[in-house]
Amino acid sequence: MSATLTHLPQVVPDPAELRGEGNEDHPMRRVTRQVAFQPDGWTSDRAGKVAALFDSLAPEWHTRMQPGRLDSLLDALQRGGAGAGPAKDGLVVELGSGTGFATPLLVEHFVGGVVVAMDLSCEMLVRAPDVAARVQADASELPLADRSVSALVLVNMLLFPVEVDRVLAADGSLVWVNSLAERTPIHLSAQDVGEALPGRWEGFASRAGGGTWCVLRRAAR
Repeated sequence: MSATLTHLPQVVPDPAELRGEGNEDHPMRRVTRQVAFQPDGWTSDRAGKVAALFDSLAPEWHTRMQPGRLDSLLDALQRGGAGAGPAKDGLVVELGSGTGFATPLLVEHFVGGVVVAMDLSCEMLVRAPDVAARVQADASELPLADRSVSALVLVNMLLFPVEVDRVLAADGSLVWVNSLAERTPIHLSAQDVGEALPGRWEGFASRAGGGTWCVLRRAAR
């Protein structure tokens, strides 16, 4: 419903080739907003189509791992406070983990925690590195207990606000990253994320290396 954000100064500049506006008419951009803001925006038919799309993209997905792709995630982890407190030894879930670009970084960052990589696409998961448990799941119905997750990490991933609110621990962190900022097909601004989530949230946001990020926690009462 609302978020109080502290915007941190950018310390990792955007490469010239990664600047520019996104395509608001991109099919995945429309899906992203519908899923985040419309209760009936995600259906079994849509889930099947998205799974099939990413299954088909999985064999060449590794070609998208370009230098600097993870700069925004690194910045979020270092300056957003994710990994402090309970996440040090709690459950960390990476939603939309794909072929695992970010998974090794998360395992390294959340020392002492248990990292689980989840994705809707089985073809993506079978190509991911064997550094964390891999689970095929629909993020609209996560196989996780209420308030069981210390940190949820979403890199270029659809946001399912009700499920995020359900599974995230009372003092847990949501890490939201768009590695190409506004050019990311699956894009929401930090303010959009805060408005889509139930309740009141607070946290930090910034840009880094051509991407944007925010780290949100439930606001103190």
